[in-house]
Amino acid sequence: MADKYFNAVGRRKEASARVKIVPGKGQYTINDKSDKEYFGDARLEARIRESLKILSLDTKYDVFVKVIGGGKSGQADAIRHGIARALVSEDETRKPTLRKAGYITRDPRAKERMKPGLKRARKAPQFSKR
Repeated sequence: MADKYFNAVGRRKEASARVKIVPGKGQYTINDKSDKEYFGDARLEARIRESLKILSLDTKYDVFVKVIGGGKSGQADAIRHGIARALVSEDETRKPTLRKAGYITRDPRAKERMKPGLKRARKAPQFSKR
């Protein structure tokens, strides 16, 4: 790795991603695997690239990620959030573009808690009149 790098933490649902971006050729390493090997889904691979692609920097940085928790979709969004925050820590002028695309703000939506007497958060058992 090069000596000049920028890091940040991205989060979504239960997933948390520690992201480090380094000037390079556009390679992604997630938990010591390539992005294709880790996700195996083109939509998720495209989602993690969105932060760099919107700034036309997709071939200028190598990205190293340690991600834990959640499922694959939440992890992909956490990585995208972390990359956006790392890019802003390098250059503040990128912030308006990334904010307009919605990549800077942490998505606050999460699974709703289970309520007593219900089957799930809102689904009630079938009502019987008699």
